Amino acid sequence: MDASTGRSLLLTGIAELTTNDPSRDGLLGVVRDAALVVEGGTVAWTGPQREAPPTDVAYDVGGRAVVPGFVDSHAHLMFAGDRAEEFAARMTGTPYSAGGIRTTVAATRAATDEQLAANLARLVDEMRRQGTTTVEVKSGYGLTVHDEARSLAIARQLTQETTFLGAHVVPPELADDPGAYVDLVTGPMLEACAPYARWVDVFCERGAFDADQARAILQAGKAKGLRGRMHANQLGPGPGVQLACALGLTAVDHCTYLADEDVDALASSGTTATLLPGVEFSTRSPYPDGRRLLDAGVHVALASDCNPGSCYTSSMPLCVALAVREMGMSPAEAVFAATMGGARALGRDDVGHLADGAAADLAVLDAPSYLHLAYRPGVPLVRETFLRGRPGTG
Repeated sequence: MDASTGRSLLLTGIAELTTNDPSRDGLLGVVRDAALVVEGGTVAWTGPQREAPPTDVAYDVGGRAVVPGFVDSHAHLMFAGDRAEEFAARMTGTPYSAGGIRTTVAATRAATDEQLAANLARLVDEMRRQGTTTVEVKSGYGLTVHDEARSLAIARQLTQETTFLGAHVVPPELADDPGAYVDLVTGPMLEACAPYARWVDVFCERGAFDADQARAILQAGKAKGLRGRMHANQLGPGPGVQLACALGLTAVDHCTYLADEDVDALASSGTTATLLPGVEFSTRSPYPDGRRLLDAGVHVALASDCNPGSCYTSSMPLCVALAVREMGMSPAEAVFAATMGGARALGRDDVGHLADGAAADLAVLDAPSYLHLAYRPGVPLVRETFLRGRPGTG
């Protein structure tokens, strides 16, 4: 049953198919009692099963729901080490300040390429088993020319969505001279990393990089052909979101503390606001107001922010459930944000939906409807994940 070998594949027995196809009714373009045809790794047809065309191979999913594969547009998977004790401290009252990043930097620098690659592969496989078919991977735990470049070279072996985040924090050895570190990031480090990256990112936050530094880094990345994104307004109000919109960045992530002017800028610019509810769950911080953003017409994405410090979850289904329970989003809006929203945050039109011509990346749920992703939080509902029409981990 390999749709990439030239044989057409018919998925039958789909109780409910979420297509995200704008030509169909409703936000999710749901088709009930559905079927889906895959040819050459892409979707060739969707519709009621009774109207399905003949194919070379058929596969019955047994009356289960099918959704597009989740598009996780914000993840920090290139690291070594463990920060479980930091998590335990937070749960007993120590506030999150992002300072623990330096602990991971030390462990990552000490790790071999083989150790970093094995940890990345483990986490990507973990994501696949939970329905994620596209994942973005950032550097940012090396913070030297060598360690940032090797992190991205390793990540590029598993995903095309790689992001240069040399501007994560200023490393300890340059703590007294942040200007010198910005020069390093925009000079030799960017030169070494650009061949392995599609994106450039900056943590524009107190304790990290200010607006002027962020602008310089993003503009340097753009000059090397990298598209821009930003961490902003996570720990408190700040200039990051409006800067991201003014620069025309594809996405700005976290967006927890927003003024009315920030929301207006997001709505008018088209920059996607990527919300990361796993972080708030893991840090006991206030959740972003997803309802406020959606009502203002902002494009919203959900992502895991999987990282060893502030949010060590790889579960997009958990993020969907949290968005519904804590951020004012409907189940349909949350599923859309975790699929089509993530695709928009990555500037992709081939993933996040199951309309004709899209990549046949999908998740089969052990449930009759997408509603169960929020209705049954914590339950391993993804029975099987398909990548380009081929059954993978599940």
